[in-house]
Amino acid sequence: MSAKRIFIKGNEAIAQGALDAGCRCYFGYPITPQNDIPEMLSAAMPAAGGEFVQAESEVASANMLLGAAACGVRAMTTSSSPGVSLMQEAISYMAGSELPGVIVNMNRGGPGLGDIGPSQGDYFQSVKGGGHGDYRTLVLAPATCQECYDLTFAAFDLAFKYRNPVLVLGDAIVGQMKEPVTPRPALPIDPDAGADWKLTGRGQRAPRILKSLFLEDGALAGQNLHLQRKYQSMQAEVRYEAFETEDAELIVVAFGSIGRIAKSTVRTLRAEGIKVGLFRPITLFPFPEAALRTLAGQGKRFLTIEHNLGQMVEDVRLAVRGITDSGFFGFLPGNMPTPEDFDAPIRAAVKGA
Repeated sequence: MSAKRIFIKGNEAIAQGALDAGCRCYFGYPITPQNDIPEMLSAAMPAAGGEFVQAESEVASANMLLGAAACGVRAMTTSSSPGVSLMQEAISYMAGSELPGVIVNMNRGGPGLGDIGPSQGDYFQSVKGGGHGDYRTLVLAPATCQECYDLTFAAFDLAFKYRNPVLVLGDAIVGQMKEPVTPRPALPIDPDAGADWKLTGRGQRAPRILKSLFLEDGALAGQNLHLQRKYQSMQAEVRYEAFETEDAELIVVAFGSIGRIAKSTVRTLRAEGIKVGLFRPITLFPFPEAALRTLAGQGKRFLTIEHNLGQMVEDVRLAVRGITDSGFFGFLPGNMPTPEDFDAPIRAAVKGA
C-alpha cells in the first residue's frame, strides 16, 4: 500500500495495520463494538494470501492463535471485553510458552455483558495478566485512528521481539470514529522469523518443545524467573504523550480515548491561563512510572481520569508514592463523556479540592 492517506474507522485502521505488518492468519468471533475488524479481514485477509477463520467461540479463536503462533506465523485475534475474558486461559498458555501473537480488545461496558458502549473497565485484566499465573502482556492503548494503525503495526514486531502476546486495548469510541490515516509501506513476510524456536516439522534438526508445563524440581521457578527478567526488559518500550506539562501545576493522567477527550479540556483551561497539563500513557504495560515520578519530583500534582471506577489510578499512585498522591475522577461506564464533563473535576483539583 502507498503512503496515501485513507479515511477509515479505528477498527478498520487496526485491520489495515495488521495486514501491512505481515499478519497472515486471523481468528475471531463476532461481538460488538469490534465487528468491523473481522468484517474487513474476511475479504482482505484471503486477498492478501492469508487465512481468515470465524471460529465457533472466543475460546477457540484464542487457541487457534496459539497454534499459529507456535508455527511462527504472524497472527491476530480480536474481541471485546467478555470475549477477551474467555480468551484468558489461552493467553496465559501463550505467555508461559513464550509465543508471539496479537490480541485486540475494543473495550465495552461491564461487568458481565454490560452494554455495547465505551468503557475502560478492562484495565486491570489487561495489564495485570488477566489469566492465571505470574505473566504480563505488552499493552498498547491508542487514542486516535492513526495510533490504532501504528500501534497494531508495531504490536507484531514487539510480539516477535519478546516472544510474548501483545494486547492492543481500545474501546467503542476509538473503534467507531473515523479519521484520516497514513499507512506505512507493507512489510514483506520474513520467512526466517522465529527460525530458532518455531515448530515447522523436525526434518534433520534437533526436536523442539513449546510448552507451559514445567514439572521437574525447580523448573517452574526457573521459568518464572526467566519470564520476570523479560518483563523487566520491556521497560525499553515505554511510550507516552506529555502535553503542556512543563509549567503545569496539575497534570491530568488519562489513557486512550479519555486521554484524547481530556486533552481538549486541558486546551480550554489553558486558554484561560490555568496551568494544567496532560500525561497520556500509551504503553499501559510497561507503565511509564519513571516519567511520572520525574514529574512528581518537580512538584506537580496529579488527577487521574478514567472511564471506570478506578483502576489505572492505582499504578499512578504507585509511581509517585513517597512524593505525592493522585486524585481520581471516574466517569461511569454506560455514559458517553465529553470535554465538558471533565471541566469541573479538573478545576476543583487545581484549587486543591
